[in-house]
Amino acid sequence: MSSILDKVNQRTQLVGENRLELLTFKLRGRQLYAINVFKVQEVVALPKLTSMPNRHPSVVGVTHLRGHTIPVIDLSQAIGNRPIATDGNRNIVVTEYNLSIQAFLVGGVDRIVNLNWEEISPPPPGTGKSHFLTAITRLDGEIVEIVDVERVLSQIIPYDTSISGDVYDERLAAKARELGLEVLLVDDSGTALRQASETLSTLGMTIHTASNGQRALDLLNEWKGEENRLSNKLAMVITDAEMPEMDGYRLTSEIRKDPLLKDLFVVLHTSLSGKFNESMVEKVGCDEFISKFQPNILAEVVLGQVSYLLDQMGIEP
Repeated sequence: MSSILDKVNQRTQLVGENRLELLTFKLRGRQLYAINVFKVQEVVALPKLTSMPNRHPSVVGVTHLRGHTIPVIDLSQAIGNRPIATDGNRNIVVTEYNLSIQAFLVGGVDRIVNLNWEEISPPPPGTGKSHFLTAITRLDGEIVEIVDVERVLSQIIPYDTSISGDVYDERLAAKARELGLEVLLVDDSGTALRQASETLSTLGMTIHTASNGQRALDLLNEWKGEENRLSNKLAMVITDAEMPEMDGYRLTSEIRKDPLLKDLFVVLHTSLSGKFNESMVEKVGCDEFISKFQPNILAEVVLGQVSYLLDQMGIEP
């Protein structure tokens, strides 16, 4: 138990400080790639793989690890490069995203680095729309590409954005549409923005998006000058945790410190789904935590807030 608490304490020290830890690795050549350590369960040597019939081309097989059967994804092939040979000295990085466990085949693990999110930049504009990056940074003069794992996984297992009939409430959605209720959706992953926007549109919400916490905070500061915008129109802020320039934890902390923003309803909407979330959310003061790509859960939270706002306004749903 003490070791678990130690890990919680170590990692929550980064929360709200706009810092992150990255696991860096190589795929086929010299280029360095990275993912957030928060999402890594362990790194092990490539184990024996069992092939699967009718598998996605990027899934090289499954392996049994710690009592779980885990799909192993060739990350190089998944992002459009040549596949990694499985007959050499390779590693797999076991991760947890959106309540599921999977492993990524990589060429070799480099190191773990602790950085400030201000050192992380969005991909350059000339990168185009087909890349699999959420951000880039530099280490020792070399560019490190931070992989958009959500997009990788969406290519292999497409996400469903539909809301089940027992969750969807047409009356509340109609009232949200009639009142012009708004949501600020903050995420650096284009895949995540599209998925969440589809669900929110079904709920009658007007959606504004920002690709990182700093842009979201700038937008909120602009809206402070508009009468009743924050109190009567903006129903909530839904933010990712990991983003360049300013992460979702720091964004929430900045909101809570501002007298004109502190009462905003803030939802942390992230693919992080490990043991540390309750401590992280409690520290920065989010109202809700939900895992990404769970449309019914997202709908329940949004409709619950719409119902609360209608009650505050004295409006029957």
